[in-house]
Amino acid sequence: MIPAKRVYLLLLLGIAIALILSLFFSITISIAVTLLFDVVVLGLMVVDNWQVRRCRVQVTRELPSRLSIGRDNVVVLKVHAGNTNAVMQIRDYYPAGFGVSTPILRATVSPTSTQELSYTVHPTQRGEFAWGNIQVRQLGSWGLAWDDWQIPQSLRVKVYPDLLGLRSLSIRLTLQSSGAIRQSRQLGIGTEFAELRNYRTGDDLRLIDWKATARRVGSYGNTPPLVRVLEPEQEQTLLILLDRGRLMTSRVQGLQRFDWGLNATLSLALAALHRGDRVGVGVFDHLMHTWIPPERGQHHLHQLIERLTPIQPVLLESDYLGAVTSVVQRQTRRALVVLITDLVDVTASTELLAALSRLAPRYLPFCVTLRDPQVDQLADTFTADVTEAYSRAVALDLLAQRQVAFAQLKQKGVLVLDAPANYITDELVERYLQLKAHNQL
Repeated sequence: MIPAKRVYLLLLLGIAIALILSLFFSITISIAVTLLFDVVVLGLMVVDNWQVRRCRVQVTRELPSRLSIGRDNVVVLKVHAGNTNAVMQIRDYYPAGFGVSTPILRATVSPTSTQELSYTVHPTQRGEFAWGNIQVRQLGSWGLAWDDWQIPQSLRVKVYPDLLGLRSLSIRLTLQSSGAIRQSRQLGIGTEFAELRNYRTGDDLRLIDWKATARRVGSYGNTPPLVRVLEPEQEQTLLILLDRGRLMTSRVQGLQRFDWGLNATLSLALAALHRGDRVGVGVFDHLMHTWIPPERGQHHLHQLIERLTPIQPVLLESDYLGAVTSVVQRQTRRALVVLITDLVDVTASTELLAALSRLAPRYLPFCVTLRDPQVDQLADTFTADVTEAYSRAVALDLLAQRQVAFAQLKQKGVLVLDAPANYITDELVERYLQLKAHNQL
């Protein structure tokens, strides 16, 4: 039982009454009247609390079975009131370290009705976390006492990579494949035959199928020529190498670089599986920590999520040459090899350059680096302050060295994508779709 604000106001009123009575009566009488008034107020408070205990609200929690890191995950609390109007405050004991939109929920629920209260949590770390009970405070009908109690709702929840982003990407890819967004089956793009159709103005004359046209003319007389519709080749192989070494432990926009890279890995795998490609993933530091052989099919995505979710970055130097050597030993046929990591300067990128150069031209190497947008902001901010000017100079030097390293990679036939960590997923998927559309693999 917790006294409400109205109780304190009434007790202050009792003191004022005592002062007024002391002007007309003796001090003993005024004190006695005040004490009697206070006893009545406290007694009413106890009765008010007792009434609340008889009609406590019922609260249940509903939350996703798997939370997504770096996203606002909605948690719903369903409150069912009894026969009286319920004024309450609710605090849900979410895992420590989670960002939360509303720590304390306040609501008034009408009698015999159910109301849904919601808030969002923002996890910044993957793993399994403990969710505690629900703390409820309900105000008595007289407004004199809060009844405070806990509802047992303890459970353990798992935080996964960005599953919400994967769901959104899956919908977008499905719309593209169904023709709602017209980006598939374009003439002259791809190598696999899709269908024949009548020639239209503007079609490439090299795509006319003269044999099919001749057979059609022989059967039906004067008809327009037939052209071949080509689409990107299916059942190619994509290998993703995800660095989990020292450079991937730093935090960018609230998440570790490794988490941004893991989100990009799963999104790229989803896009490739959706296009019919075989996808394999390797996670490495100074050794190949995890290797998942390439497979096709949407069921493979669930295997990737379950295998990759528990992995955390470590403070070890990454062995790029060892990771590439492991891929060459496991994959003999040509494949698109995407290496997700980060660069510091030209000197540190020497080993990366040597490793990726070993892949070309037998494989198609693709280096993806996760840039810190704060460095971009420092480089673009003009200032007269000496300390900030030095910081800007360092940021400009880092960006310049990255450009030199990327130029060297491109000279060796390596594809390069350098983007802010929080935008890397969308840009990587889009770049992959372009590679497929232009049949660069």
